[in-house]
Amino acid sequence: MPDRRTVALVTLGCARNEVDSEELAGRLEADGWELVEDAAGADVAVVNTCGFVEAAKKDSVDALLEANDLKEHGRTQAVVAVGCMAERYGKELAEALPEADGVLGFDDYTDISDRLRTILGGGIHAAHTPRDRRKLLPVSPVARQEAGAQVAVPGHAPADLPDLPEGLAPASGPRAPLRRRLGTAPVASVKLASGCDRRCSFCAIPSFRGSFLSRRPSDVLNETRWLAEQGVKEIMLVSENNTSYGKDLGDIRLLDSLLPELAAVDGIERVRVSYLQPAEMRPDLIDVLTSTEKVVPYFDLSFQHSAPAVLRAMRRFGDTDRFLDLLETVRSKAPQAGVRSNFIVGFPGESESDLAELERFLTGARLDAIGVFGYSDEDGTEAAGYTDKLPADVVAERLARVSRLAEELTAQRADERIGETVEVLVESDGSRVDEAAEDTDETEVYGRAAHQAPETDGQVYLTGVEGIAVGSLVEAKVVATEGVDLVAEPIGLSGECHEEAGR
Repeated sequence: MPDRRTVALVTLGCARNEVDSEELAGRLEADGWELVEDAAGADVAVVNTCGFVEAAKKDSVDALLEANDLKEHGRTQAVVAVGCMAERYGKELAEALPEADGVLGFDDYTDISDRLRTILGGGIHAAHTPRDRRKLLPVSPVARQEAGAQVAVPGHAPADLPDLPEGLAPASGPRAPLRRRLGTAPVASVKLASGCDRRCSFCAIPSFRGSFLSRRPSDVLNETRWLAEQGVKEIMLVSENNTSYGKDLGDIRLLDSLLPELAAVDGIERVRVSYLQPAEMRPDLIDVLTSTEKVVPYFDLSFQHSAPAVLRAMRRFGDTDRFLDLLETVRSKAPQAGVRSNFIVGFPGESESDLAELERFLTGARLDAIGVFGYSDEDGTEAAGYTDKLPADVVAERLARVSRLAEELTAQRADERIGETVEVLVESDGSRVDEAAEDTDETEVYGRAAHQAPETDGQVYLTGVEGIAVGSLVEAKVVATEGVDLVAEPIGLSGECHEEAGR
């Protein structure tokens, strides 16, 4: 076995997991591990699992089993589970899935190198017994920061190590945490906080991610500066609930002042905020999101439903008319603002009239992107104990019905953007054959407009140009649509463009 052992990180789930994987990558590289992209070429495959809903958990198990198969056919000697599913189930997962050579919780992250060496050497690291991580921090938010330093929270652990490899944060000065980029895309997520204090009856996330804990603004700024040095043009702020940022630091309006500072970082062209709670949206925050240069007017609002009775059963607030008023306020300040949301249908007790109310909201909301999920019980949640559950076939029918409506409405919203001028962050320069083109030689230049977040909200295809450098910003006019995707003609560019075009 070579002295420099190799490790591959396989990431499932949300952008928060992606940030956690890059923290693990930074810690491992700082301790001498070689990072490889393909798990088949790694001594250890680390699978960063998702534990949110049943479908995500199944994907995580499948990924672990797939990685385990490599032990027979490739270099891989060990498969290790980390992430939310590993934290949420711990010993139970280890017993149910003996194919995993190790199941590591969040408390193991700071010692990830030692843990992997132990497992790779044939030793056993006992999986943890899960606990409610909300109980690890004080109930009072203002008392959490000092206590937070004593609790393992991914993305919050400080790191001050000398002689780090090039390209590993902190490159110079105090920057937390250690981080190594696992890709070269011009966009990267930055963790603003971890955990959640809300008690939505369907959600188990607070129990395994813990209570809400903000990162200090200086850490967020320093990490953003480092990412800009790595060529990142857009940062996306992520957490379980960005609208709560700063409450445990004594300033609930801290995001309002932080956003302009992030936008002023040299090299950063876009700042995007995700995961906003409608009940916590403040007029001042809306103003900052719609009027600050380089902060895109993008609203990822967690509506979940709009019928009052269902929202109350979910332990949430609002109704159709209040939500529509919120959207009207946003668009009065930024008519081209992007808005996306997720919704749960078939929630216990949901009536036909409740579903019709949700459809009324969706029809009037003009959302750019809509995610629809059918309700399913989640271990340890209040809703799992509700008695007025709907039959599975009814949930499935409602899911299909609302999904069809969502697809129609988002396509209509995309059509409304025909004629608009958008600024596109180029993410593919057309140098590689598009996978969707199958056997043709067709290549496409594409990216995202300000109203489109990575992975979730569609993209913009640029016509009639080639060779625009990835990371360039190109002004373009929308001329057509393909579902939620837009087709646009660059303004002032034509034919084959040079590498600096659009910068």
